[in-house]
Amino acid sequence: GNQFGLTFPLFEHYGVPLWVPEVGGPIDPANEAHELIMSMFGGISKGERNRIKIRVRTSMAALAQVEGRYLGGRPPYGYRLVDLGPHPNPGKAADGKRLRGLEPDPVTSEVVRRIFREFRWGRGIYAIAEGLIRDGVLCPSAYDPARNRHREGAAWSKGAVRAILTNPRYTGRQVWNKQRKDEVLIDVHDVALGHMTKQRWNDADQWIWSEQITHEPLVSLEEFQQAQEILAGRGKGPTTHTPHRTRRPYALRGVLFCGYCGRRMQGNWNHQHPYYRCRYPAEYALANDLDHPKTVYLREDEVLPALDAWLAVEFGQRRREETVRFLAEHGQVDHDPGTEAANQRISECDRKLAQHRAALEAGADPVLVTQWMAETQAQRAAAQAQLRQTGARRRMTREEINTVMNALGDLVQVMQEADPVDKAEIYAQIGLRLTYRPQKRLVEAQIVPSPHVCKRFVSEGGLEPFSHLLGSLDAADGLSLDLE
Repeated sequence: GNQFGLTFPLFEHYGVPLWVPEVGGPIDPANEAHELIMSMFGGISKGERNRIKIRVRTSMAALAQVEGRYLGGRPPYGYRLVDLGPHPNPGKAADGKRLRGLEPDPVTSEVVRRIFREFRWGRGIYAIAEGLIRDGVLCPSAYDPARNRHREGAAWSKGAVRAILTNPRYTGRQVWNKQRKDEVLIDVHDVALGHMTKQRWNDADQWIWSEQITHEPLVSLEEFQQAQEILAGRGKGPTTHTPHRTRRPYALRGVLFCGYCGRRMQGNWNHQHPYYRCRYPAEYALANDLDHPKTVYLREDEVLPALDAWLAVEFGQRRREETVRFLAEHGQVDHDPGTEAANQRISECDRKLAQHRAALEAGADPVLVTQWMAETQAQRAAAQAQLRQTGARRRMTREEINTVMNALGDLVQVMQEADPVDKAEIYAQIGLRLTYRPQKRLVEAQIVPSPHVCKRFVSEGGLEPFSHLLGSLDAADGLSLDLE
């Protein structure tokens, strides 16, 4: 599209020439013909991108509807993946790709049948979850923790039971296009920022169902429809995904945890103020007694002032000398570890090129060998570019690190009055974790930096990026905010 018009002024500002094969050399900023040609190329590229997207989606819809093809993703609870032989596409089969399908899991498939059976008999979702826990049945995240690392796995939740009851794939048919990805503007007031991808639900009439049964059903179509009617009669239909009218900003999004259960607290807008709550007992059915209030609430403005003041101190003058000394002595390396990896990739590409030439001389298909050689040469060029970049780096001096620290200090001061959305991103980047202890009215604050913090923050001279500015901050350092 118009990416060239938005990007090329930066190249021109920093004196970076842009070479384009179709132009036959570098782009001349003063040449209107060059600008016209690049705009035309942008339109052609955007059109081709849209055509590819339409072709791919049309093909996937046909594969799901006509052939009932399994198109990837995690198998639903109650099923497991099985190998159905070589991929029907000859090109993919030559690369070793296999066709996958679903078959009932001998353990969890009976659990799915039980959930549908009890729900149709009139038991509620919460009662079903309690019964499963009482009988020692593992929840989906506990049964397969390797595939559900983002879940706690402590007990069955109402959401897990409802997700099973509303999944049409248990009828033995493949269902595709339940969700879509839309590209939306990052900022409607600054179109130059570009777009971001968001995943959204499609209406049920847009779902693509396979014409035939493709895998062994766990429930019949009549049983599934009966369950949907019961859900709809209780006021919570199976496919109703209503988006929020407005997106509320929460500065502590994703960093505030409940001191009782250790789960992330959810944002909740109440009386024109942001709150955070944990409703663990209402969402998870536990057979054993749980020492947890029905709802835990915390107001945001009870935490932010003291939290920002603490961060300003931790990244202010008191820590400066310690941090600068650590970075100067331990935070940099003389030889970038990526150099050895780049050299290995170059050697591997040289070996592949020699094999390709030998195959060409032995009578292999010239078109296919030429394609292989082009791909290998592109990989070799990328490794060489990385090698040139890492070779140009050098160690930063204490004065240069101090310059960067001054910029970070200004950032901390600005953060106290920053937008809540920007604050949330900063808190997440520095590794902030807050734990609310309701019984003590206390919030424990801790910073555990990840290896990627500030890894790309460099000075104007293009100097060595250091690992992170928080290297000298002990992970055990923290703050207790008394809310009394």
